[in-house]
Amino acid sequence: MGQLVAIVGRPNVGKSTLFNRLTQSRTAIVDPTAGTTRDRQYGKVDWNGKEFSIVDTGGWVVNSEDVFETEINRQVELAIEQADEILFVVDAMNGVTDLDDHVAEILRKSRKPVILVANKVDSNEWVYNIAEFYSLGLGDPYPVSAANGYGTGDLLDEIIKKLPEKDPSQEEQLDEIPKFAIVGRPNAGKSSLINAFIGEDRHIVTNIAGTTRDSIYTRYNKFGFDFYLVDTAGIRKKNKVNEDIEYYSVIRSIRAIEASDVCILMIDATRGIEAQDVNIFSLIQKNKKGLVVVVNKWDLVEDKSTTAIKHYETAIRERFAPFTDFPIIFTSALTKQRIFKVIETAVQVYENRRRVVPTSQLNTVLQEDINAYPPPSNKGKFIKIKYITMLKGAQVPTFIFFCNLPQWVKEPYRRYLENKIREHWDFKGTPINLFMRDK
Repeated sequence: MGQLVAIVGRPNVGKSTLFNRLTQSRTAIVDPTAGTTRDRQYGKVDWNGKEFSIVDTGGWVVNSEDVFETEINRQVELAIEQADEILFVVDAMNGVTDLDDHVAEILRKSRKPVILVANKVDSNEWVYNIAEFYSLGLGDPYPVSAANGYGTGDLLDEIIKKLPEKDPSQEEQLDEIPKFAIVGRPNAGKSSLINAFIGEDRHIVTNIAGTTRDSIYTRYNKFGFDFYLVDTAGIRKKNKVNEDIEYYSVIRSIRAIEASDVCILMIDATRGIEAQDVNIFSLIQKNKKGLVVVVNKWDLVEDKSTTAIKHYETAIRERFAPFTDFPIIFTSALTKQRIFKVIETAVQVYENRRRVVPTSQLNTVLQEDINAYPPPSNKGKFIKIKYITMLKGAQVPTFIFFCNLPQWVKEPYRRYLENKIREHWDFKGTPINLFMRDK
């Protein structure tokens, strides 16, 4: 499961700039799919082969013109509760403020690994200003300039060094069985669905609890099914309802999504698709997880005709495009209508993620499609795709196309190839990767 680093600090110290700087430093392949604005606040960082997720708390909490201490408190509390490590950003130009002292005091008590980041060190003379930050009692301040990148390499080394080690025994124990996460906006019916699955037969529940903020896996094995339901510890804490619920549920969704193989995204039929549904969908996409969309509370919708269902399905696929090859199920967790269909479909999507197409079959079938519609030529040169194979042991189905001019195979043609793969083999619900390689 991924590890989560949270950025905290008062407004205007450069949290978002630092976030953007760190997430661009990925050495891995970055998918430039445009999401909603809120996507900016969550990203993945790959540094020297180690990967972690990073979240900018400031982006979710609405600060008014005057700085509300309560807003800062909320960000910091959420970060302490949910993250593995905290980056506390201060402004080297302004020095220590009362609010910085206040945040530092909360962080010192938290016992979480904290890295103090002195931002806006845009030239060498500013380095001497950072000595005063030792007064915060959080160890050495790291001088960086998020704007020009100064010091960010050292900072990333330190982040990796301070991340808590994973417990390998738990990772292995959970490896072989599918892990399903039920995610969605608050009040979409996630808890009702979990309760409908588990029912009153509590003996089938074996909770493997990690630390408080880790995911909790509930083993479900009856009616011929065997899988883990991933739940995050936060769902258990009912006393936090006065928190910024939307932000809280997004942080919690990140945790659950990263820990799962297939995400069951719940949408409230009575409210339609809202911006946060799209946010959670893009988190699932960024993490390359399988997807089943469940339209819950269907019992409350008056028009249940086939036309209405078709209309609803089209609306969902249009909002989630370009990825549209996923199952949609209309259910009612309350009346238990079609809830087994949800499990069956999630299992099917899990199988699709693990599907391996023999190389000979791939080449025979796809070469026909390629011959029927070859890649467009570029400056009079023709692209020839010689050979296709699937990458073994990849997290999601990954196809490698060997060709003479890989850099000239553009997005529309890649989409054509992906559509053809989906036409011939069942990869419903799972993202697939296509790479062009020099032969």
